[in-house]
Amino acid sequence: MSIQTSLFDSLLRQVDPIIAKTLDRALSEKEISVSEASKLFYAKGIDFHLIGMVADELRKRKVGDIVTYVVNRNINFTNVCIKQCGFCAFSRDFREEEGYFLPIEEIVRRAKEARALGATEVCVQAGLPPHMDKRMYENICRAIKKEAGDIHIHGFSPEEVLYGATLSNLSIKEYLTRLKDAGVNSLPGTAAEILDQGLRDKISPGRISVKKWIEVIKTAHRIGIPSTSTIMFGHLETPEDRAKHIDLIRNIQKETGGFTEFVPLNFIHSEAPMHTKNLHPNLKNGADGQDVLLMHAVSRIMLNNYINNIQTSWVKEGSNLAQLLLSWGANDFGGTLINESISTAAGAKYGQLLKPREIRRLIRQVDRIPAQRTTSYKIIKTFSSDEYEDPLDEIQDTAQFGSYHELIKLDRYRYKSARRN
Repeated sequence: MSIQTSLFDSLLRQVDPIIAKTLDRALSEKEISVSEASKLFYAKGIDFHLIGMVADELRKRKVGDIVTYVVNRNINFTNVCIKQCGFCAFSRDFREEEGYFLPIEEIVRRAKEARALGATEVCVQAGLPPHMDKRMYENICRAIKKEAGDIHIHGFSPEEVLYGATLSNLSIKEYLTRLKDAGVNSLPGTAAEILDQGLRDKISPGRISVKKWIEVIKTAHRIGIPSTSTIMFGHLETPEDRAKHIDLIRNIQKETGGFTEFVPLNFIHSEAPMHTKNLHPNLKNGADGQDVLLMHAVSRIMLNNYINNIQTSWVKEGSNLAQLLLSWGANDFGGTLINESISTAAGAKYGQLLKPREIRRLIRQVDRIPAQRTTSYKIIKTFSSDEYEDPLDEIQDTAQFGSYHELIKLDRYRYKSARRN
């Protein structure tokens, strides 16, 4: 008997038979159930490592060794919000001194600057300011399209869509059609957090309901507006809650085919109100490294037959863990962002910009092939070497883009009333 055979037999004896059966089904490209997926989240030891290996194998079969990224800019045009979600450190009440509101000309300036630096996308999301002009979102889109041409507008979460539709006294379908006509190309699948109404009532009472979130997303897909999909984990949810959330996303995708990617987002706790005010005794301080790896691996295993792309968030996890996640089912490194406000406000420490050159370096270090993509995952350029310099790479002083912490102190953007726009 060889040493290798003896070692392999020893490892097999340590594997949980239920997990082994689940992973075998996954490798046969069969759909695993919610209960099977839930079990994977509890894995330890050799079972834990096998889950990562299976997720990585499925990733390779589905999308190969190319790891994509998008050159984009976030434009969070106001932090004033009528909702007070327990996980959100970004939003401010309209009476608070740190409330800001970017005028449309500044939004357009940022979009034009991003395009000049090679960005193909602007991600436009914000708080829900009181007394907002019902045409605000449409006006923003039309102004961007007029001045920044073909840049892709990845704009407005299901929460914002519902808010705009309510202010306009329109159905969700009618309002989404107007947004599409104004220039919205895709929706961020945010405001999902965890798609369990009981949990939502705890961490974000009054936020868009599960039922309405599903309605917005399905309607968008049906009228030709694709979206991303997300989960926020590491707070009050159980492994079973996570598996049910992913299953719901999977079922929507079976029906509409409109999701371009799935993005697990770790809860950033340090400045979140439900942490600082100790609102929930069992609140976790975000997920640890092992849990983050499992979250991405299980997402790949559950969604592999339906959603090709699993994205890792360098903003939430840092570039090193994000890099490791490329071996745990992820195949996309997200965006350059240029301005990142929401995670930064919550206490994320990993910066507001990751240059394309640095993203490519991180991808190459794990023997993968970097490629720039569009929002819809069309490959723009595959990089065989790193001789290429993006305009964004050449920026030496990133202070020119400003930061969230500076923005909330600027008098010229102090929130007065959204009606002025």
